[in-house]
Amino acid sequence: MEKLEAALAKAREMRKSAVGGGDVVRSRTVAAAAPVATTGWEDLPEVTISPEMAMRNRITALQGGKNAAPYDMLRSRTIRMMKDKGWTRLAVTSPEAGCGKSTVALNLAVSLGRQKDLKVMLLDLDLRRPSLHRTLGHTPEKSLHDYLAGEAEFEQTAVRIGANCLVSLNATYSHRPAELLQSQAARDALDAAERRYKPDLILFDMSPMLASDDNLGFLGNVDCAILVAAAETTTLPNIDICEKEIAQLTNVLGVVLNKCRYSDDTIGYDYGMYE
Repeated sequence: MEKLEAALAKAREMRKSAVGGGDVVRSRTVAAAAPVATTGWEDLPEVTISPEMAMRNRITALQGGKNAAPYDMLRSRTIRMMKDKGWTRLAVTSPEAGCGKSTVALNLAVSLGRQKDLKVMLLDLDLRRPSLHRTLGHTPEKSLHDYLAGEAEFEQTAVRIGANCLVSLNATYSHRPAELLQSQAARDALDAAERRYKPDLILFDMSPMLASDDNLGFLGNVDCAILVAAAETTTLPNIDICEKEIAQLTNVLGVVLNKCRYSDDTIGYDYGMYE
């Protein structure tokens, strides 16, 4: 793990020297706000996650405690770093499929939602292989991609986990995800949902970086991104390639090392986040 951290740090310093460093500034043109419906968070259906479902689907951040410690640690670092910069939109992606990015995104959202003074939205933008609806055991009336295309209302796609965590789901995959995510209509729809529900933070569960071009046309709409890598599976060159691509589109908040088999049980910490 120390070798991985050192190699990533060296690669970042080389890139900063080459391009001059500095944060990527997200620039959005927001259309004039149209009248919006008054549906609030409390009006959305709430999903109940049983202990058995939580264990089966690795939703370990629900109740706190030792099993939630990795995500609570990630939550605290995420809040600190994003507040320091005034950022509100965070993408979660990975180099390839199977790294566990959707599990990390959901647990991070749930951990954030356990804070009473923080409202968080999680949007499933892995439109080729959406999975959050299966993890939560809830198939929405309409898909998030239907809302982005102007064919559904946002509340038809959304559920709550507790009082402060809103999750927008897909019932099916999208037939044209790259084109949809790059469209002005999708950007306007996301802005409208943000104005309506006024979350403190928005998380986007994105598709893997090396699987398609979906992220290339969308990451400019977020303030920063986390890259989830799988221990013993994701290669260092792939991490470096993806970090480089993300850095050209938005700010890299960090790398989360997932699926560590040799964690230190004395501190209950299974993931590493390297800045």
